[in-house]
Amino acid sequence: MTDSAAEALDAPAPHEAKRDARTIAIVGFAHGSSHFSQLLLAPLFPWIKDAFGLSYAELGLLMTAFYVVSGFAQAAAGFVVDRVGALPVLLGAIALFSVAALGMALSVSYPMLLVCSGLAGLANSPFHPVDFSIMNARVAPSRLGKAYAVHGISGNLGWAAAPLFMVGIAGIAGWRAALAGAAVLLALVWLVVWRYRSLLSGGRREPEAPGEAAAKSAAPAGGTFDFLRIPAVWMSFGFFFAAAAVLGGVQSFGPESARQLHEVPLQYVALCLTGYMLSSAAGMLLGGVLAADADRAERIIAWGFGGAAVVALMLGFSSWPGWTVPLLFAVMGFGSGIAGPSRDLLVRRATPPGATGRVYGMVYSGLDVGSALAPAVFGVLMDTGHPALIWAGIALFQGLMIASALNIGRATARRTPAPAA
Repeated sequence: MTDSAAEALDAPAPHEAKRDARTIAIVGFAHGSSHFSQLLLAPLFPWIKDAFGLSYAELGLLMTAFYVVSGFAQAAAGFVVDRVGALPVLLGAIALFSVAALGMALSVSYPMLLVCSGLAGLANSPFHPVDFSIMNARVAPSRLGKAYAVHGISGNLGWAAAPLFMVGIAGIAGWRAALAGAAVLLALVWLVVWRYRSLLSGGRREPEAPGEAAAKSAAPAGGTFDFLRIPAVWMSFGFFFAAAAVLGGVQSFGPESARQLHEVPLQYVALCLTGYMLSSAAGMLLGGVLAADADRAERIIAWGFGGAAVVALMLGFSSWPGWTVPLLFAVMGFGSGIAGPSRDLLVRRATPPGATGRVYGMVYSGLDVGSALAPAVFGVLMDTGHPALIWAGIALFQGLMIASALNIGRATARRTPAPAA
């Protein structure tokens, strides 16, 4: 048989490509709802503060409760996904988000809000092990880079949509109506996922990417917790902790520190974060194409986050006209976005067979830990009058991400047996 004939036989049928596209779309849709739900309360803080007479510290504790619960529960959620399957866990998580939003709308005290925020954190915890279990099992390896890109972009769009939805309704009908509207919206998301549930369940797709099966066959096997002995898993945890620290710094205090350092006009400050998120989404599109070759994942991450770190240092330690600052945010976001799909491919390479949910649950809990701790650390820097150190910290964490990615690449390469002579 000729090489061209063999390639034709191995090529996925058109209906498989269409099914993969639909699966990717539904997973992305559900993932966007989780990011939307992460911002149920934050855009409503001005209303909630007045309604309950809260301090800023008490408002911040609502978000801390969300991410602490999500971080602890995410590691456990991976085990549940591996045991009962991704689809029932996904449907349960979306339903719990809807219940939590309704509970927030009906809250009559601060403790009730705190409990509902914790419930929302519990709902948030399974999304990464669920999403990646589905994509790794249902999407052809040749399209996983694009799947991861869509997954990342959908999260950014969820973040972008939440303030518009919540503040828009709150401005017209009040904060309780906004949360009730979110509960209804999430119920509709549940119905859509249920409608297309057949796309989200089933066994692993074959074949895997070249060298991937061999790498995984060399991984520790046997016990439920054996994956914890894989160094790349803990390196990946550290990678995502640093990633959350970077995003937490950019989202929480990046625009304000840039305003202080560069005298950015108020009308431009709001554009900083918007530009970062939109450019990050655009970067993920390119990153999805580049990630088609999994062997260059570490290099893509190094270039993407390396460029973003340079821009961060430029923002912290050189002078720029105020109107240029949103553009620098956009460049930084684009570099981070390019690296996004490749970072997910690195985790996939570190995952032994049958442990996808557990590994992704453990690794992505690093995001929640970083999200809970980083804003507090950066807040101290702002309170003590050191806005430039925000950008030094962001660049430092980006450097740690590059080092972690290179170490993960080396660790997974060592697990790949040499080809037979």
